[in-house]
Amino acid sequence: MATVEHYPVLLQESVDALVVDSAGFYIDGTFGRGGHAREILRRLGRDGRLIAFDRDPQAVSAAFKLEAEDERFTIVHGSFSQMRSAIALLGVNQVNGVLLDLGVSSPQLDDPSRGFSFLQDGPLDMRMNNAAGPTAAEWLAGAGEKDIAYVLKNYGEERFAKRIAKAIVRARSDTAITRTGQLAEIISAANPAWEKTKHPATRAFQAIRIFLNRELDELPHALEESAAILKQQGRLVVISFHSLEDRVVKRFLRDKSRGKPFPAGIPVTDGMVNRELTTIGKPLKAGADEIEENIRSRSAVMRVAERL
Repeated sequence: MATVEHYPVLLQESVDALVVDSAGFYIDGTFGRGGHAREILRRLGRDGRLIAFDRDPQAVSAAFKLEAEDERFTIVHGSFSQMRSAIALLGVNQVNGVLLDLGVSSPQLDDPSRGFSFLQDGPLDMRMNNAAGPTAAEWLAGAGEKDIAYVLKNYGEERFAKRIAKAIVRARSDTAITRTGQLAEIISAANPAWEKTKHPATRAFQAIRIFLNRELDELPHALEESAAILKQQGRLVVISFHSLEDRVVKRFLRDKSRGKPFPAGIPVTDGMVNRELTTIGKPLKAGADEIEENIRSRSAVMRVAERL
C-alpha cells in the first residue's frame, strides 16, 4: 500500500505555544505519523527530551524508526491517559509541556482496511488499536437498538439517532453489517436530512468511533494527568476536532483557571482558591491556506494553558 501523506494540523502554531524551553521535557500525546513530534525535536536542544504515546500499532511502528534515529525521543504504545505512570518509569515526575492532538491521523482515515471512513469501502473496524478489543462490526452485531441510538445521539449529536438505529437493527437481521460502505448506505437511506457540506453518515461514523475507542472517557483523564505533571509555566496545548471534545477541554481549562469554588459571601484569599492553570490567548483555528491544503483542519480548535 502506498504511503499516505499526513498533514499535522496547526503545526507551527502548536509547537510555538508548547516549546518554552529548548532543554525541557515534553510529551506528544498522539504520535500519529510524527509530524508534531519531529517539529518539537527540531526546536529542542541536545538536552531536550520528548516522549510520545499512541495506541495504534502502525503509528508505533513508524515511531520506532524515529526513536532509533534520535536518542532524545521515546515512544510508548499506550494511551495518553496513562502518561503520569509512563514518565515515572523513566524517572520523571514533571514536564515542560504536553501536546494533545485529538484528531484521527490521515493514514488511519485514508486506509480502507482500518474502517474509519465511509469514503472507501473496507472492513468495519474503527479501532485505534486494531490488535485489541471489539470491532465496530462486532459491536453493531450485538448492541441493542436503544444502545445504538444512545451512542449516535450522545457521541455524534445525530438528530435522527433513533431512526438510524432502527434501520441498522432491521438491516442486520437480514445480513451481517461488516463493511463501511454497507453501513454508510444504511445510514444514508435512513437519514431524511443532513448538512449540505457533510455526508449523511458523518455523525454516525464519528459517534461509533468515539464510543468504541472510549475517546471521551480517556480525554478527562489525560487532561488531569497533564495538569498534574506540568512544571510551573509549563504549557498544555490541546487541538480538538469536534464540539464534544472541545467542550470537555474548554470546561476543564475554565475550572482549573477559576480554582476551587466557594459559597458566595465567604472571604477567601487567592491562595485558598488554588488556581492551577491560566489560559493563554484565544482559541485558534486553522487559516485559509492550511484549510486549502488539508480540508480536515477546518474543524480544528487549539487551546493553550500555562501552569501557575
